[in-house]
Amino acid sequence: MSHYFTDNTGMPENRQIHEVSFDGSVYPFMTDNGVFAKTGPDQGSMILLEAVRNEKIHGDVLDLGCGYGLIGILVRKMFPDTRMLGTDINPRAVELARINAAACGEAIEYRVSDGFAGISEMLDAILVNPPIRAGKQVIYTLFEDAYTHLKDGGTLYTVIRRKQGAESAVKKLNDIFGNCEILERRKGYWILKNRRLTDGQ
Repeated sequence: MSHYFTDNTGMPENRQIHEVSFDGSVYPFMTDNGVFAKTGPDQGSMILLEAVRNEKIHGDVLDLGCGYGLIGILVRKMFPDTRMLGTDINPRAVELARINAAACGEAIEYRVSDGFAGISEMLDAILVNPPIRAGKQVIYTLFEDAYTHLKDGGTLYTVIRRKQGAESAVKKLNDIFGNCEILERRKGYWILKNRRLTDGQ
């Protein structure tokens, strides 16, 4: 069975355009079979975007598991000076993300990568709406790898539904980072913020 968090290139196409309203503007996003939230933006990603609106996101930023590019593109709209990279294990998602970034007027680099396998850069921020159905071990490995790819002071932003393991994710992230903050709780979703602080600050 094909999942959106796998290489499902052989799945039949059914591309559609969905208009996404954000910060007073409307942006076109193309979706397709075999990608996450193919019927339009998912609530968790939108709550994550709204929650980081007042954060100071800067520098080198990763949209991890970018899907068709929603989070990375709209973060660039809010923080245009960032250098955005998007990655996904699913080549179909990466192709759509490239199309959508161009349609939205954003210069973003996209790569096909299984987790952090194709990422050598050190980052100032990472945003992820993790693939819950992939299981805790996969997600927790992403959290651990995120820590090793963040610069000192770098920040990981995550969205997880309470009923899909937000409380255990907080515990795991505290084990890794030591400072998990619940940035927001809304409609059953928790937005979690973690900073890499290797100098004890």
